[in-house]
Amino acid sequence: MVAVSMPGSGAALGWRDRLRAWQQSLEVDAGFRAWAARFPLTRPIARRRARALFDLCAGFVYSQTLLAAVRLRLFETLRDAPLPLATIAARLQLSEAAAGCLLSATESLRLTARRRDGRHGIGPLGTALLGDPGILAMVEHHATLYRDLADPVALLRRDGGGTSLEGYWAYARASAPPDPAGVAAYTALMAATQPMIAAEILAAYDFSQHRRLLDIGGGDGSFLAAAGRVAPALQLHLFDLPAVLPQAEARMGAAGLSGRAQLHGGSFRTDTLPEGCDAISLVRVVHDHDDAVAQHLLAKAYAALPAGGRLLVAEPMAETPGAEPMGGAYFGFYLFAMGSGRPRSAAELIAMLRSAGFGQVREAPTALPLLTRVLIAEKS
Repeated sequence: MVAVSMPGSGAALGWRDRLRAWQQSLEVDAGFRAWAARFPLTRPIARRRARALFDLCAGFVYSQTLLAAVRLRLFETLRDAPLPLATIAARLQLSEAAAGCLLSATESLRLTARRRDGRHGIGPLGTALLGDPGILAMVEHHATLYRDLADPVALLRRDGGGTSLEGYWAYARASAPPDPAGVAAYTALMAATQPMIAAEILAAYDFSQHRRLLDIGGGDGSFLAAAGRVAPALQLHLFDLPAVLPQAEARMGAAGLSGRAQLHGGSFRTDTLPEGCDAISLVRVVHDHDDAVAQHLLAKAYAALPAGGRLLVAEPMAETPGAEPMGGAYFGFYLFAMGSGRPRSAAELIAMLRSAGFGQVREAPTALPLLTRVLIAEKS
């Protein structure tokens, strides 16, 4: 058996550390691993670990399989009815060998499904993709992230920044004004992915109890419009960079909400927030900014609210039970590459909200906390 030495200062190890050291000495021993893979009681654990390790190695291939299927419009091709391989190959402009490779891969990932008669149709995960255009938009967007992760060590050693993602998210470059084309691109992505987030938030919190809602960083107004539809008496205010406001104005007009909406241009870094609203929302905003900027924003929101007013913070959060890799790995690297922000746990955000002055903070449970969690902070 392999002995494991624990480096350190020489201080005595506690029993938990000694137990973990003994466990590690077993896990690194090839003979023990071979025995564990055969022994009936440990075999399921060994197989799960082997599968998990393989998925970590193969994850990029899975992602690229999905990207290929999206770009070739495979799911749209199969939307109406299952098709034979030859027909699919012709419609995707691929050889039958290439189409067969793609279908075999997507079938293993439950994106497509092969029927008994040999035709290929949409699988359960493919159906979910077709039902949510926001997911399709994010799959396309991830090509930008993957460029930055092509050399992850280089990314880490330069401490993020100077990346494709930093160029994409214009507000990550606080020193440079955003160009209209860049604003249009990221605003469109946020709008495409907003419906599923808005649905979670509006099911968790009742905005009809408020008179005026100010959505900070509201982009084209997708969330504000959704809130306005479920709360017909709510007056709607949006605060975002001036370059975004024409798109928000168009969204409000198309939704028939222009008479209830007021748009405010500015940067929360340097400008005063509009006052007079008894509710403020920050939807997927706080995690995009570093601690000092985020704390400054929360303090500004507190100052803008009247006594009894509420601030709603909605975003995916680190350390969410059952979704830990989403916070620690996905958003950790994504925001690092973006050069701004970091994933925070609910406990960290609650501490920041209390530091900003909010006395009462609670969580409003959502059905899919992986997508978003909601904190409600009240100004006393």
